[in-house]
Amino acid sequence: MSPFLQISDLSIAVGDTPVVSGLSLTIDAGEVHAIMGPNGSGKSTLVSTLAGHPAYAVTGGSVRFMGKDLLAMEPHERAQSGVFLAFQYPKEIAGVSLRSFLHAAYNAQMAVRTPDAVQRSPIKFQKMLAAKMEELSMNPAFADRALNQGFSGGEKKKAEILQLLLLQPLLALLDETDSGLDIDALKIVAEGVNSMRSPQFSALLVTHYVRILDHIRPDHVHVMVRGSIVESGGSELAVQLEREGYKRYGITEAA
Repeated sequence: MSPFLQISDLSIAVGDTPVVSGLSLTIDAGEVHAIMGPNGSGKSTLVSTLAGHPAYAVTGGSVRFMGKDLLAMEPHERAQSGVFLAFQYPKEIAGVSLRSFLHAAYNAQMAVRTPDAVQRSPIKFQKMLAAKMEELSMNPAFADRALNQGFSGGEKKKAEILQLLLLQPLLALLDETDSGLDIDALKIVAEGVNSMRSPQFSALLVTHYVRILDHIRPDHVHVMVRGSIVESGGSELAVQLEREGYKRYGITEAA
């Protein structure tokens, strides 16, 4: 049986500048992996490329997702197949309410995943949305506001996790979901991710800090430096990095 996600010797460039070089990583179904590393090591580039961001060019290697060539898929095809990206800096969209955005995304996803299912009406979707917002301690009034406009950093991250809970993806790429969160918001976001954990759900979590890993327990932790994974281990590796930084990898200052 092939791995859930198999990244083999992957190299990525931005323009003429190499950013990721010869990276290999295997994620099995049901696993949560964390990638840590200093700024500029290529962590965000990796997850954005997996989601299909057009700014990044794959210059070598392959990625297989559930046995299929992920790199051959368009970004919307990757999303429809179950790949979800939570952005480090969620975008604001004027004129589109959070409710309308999520309703359209949900029905589009369900039309592909279960084509024979009846799409949820706005009324039925609202009931489901309200329940998920309550789980995340989100003010229900936010559903009528323009997507992410006027949201605090923590509110934007909660809106990303709300989307995760509604769409039920198979693979979540979480790009520094903990940045800008106070401890209470961090716990709520972590609880949302943890509620997804199952043999049918996997996640790749990018972070600088061990604090989120106190709440989302990873199966594997990887250290990424200068575009490559230089060490892998269990959750104890994250604690060691928090204590010692990245000096042993030739980095004089942790970012």
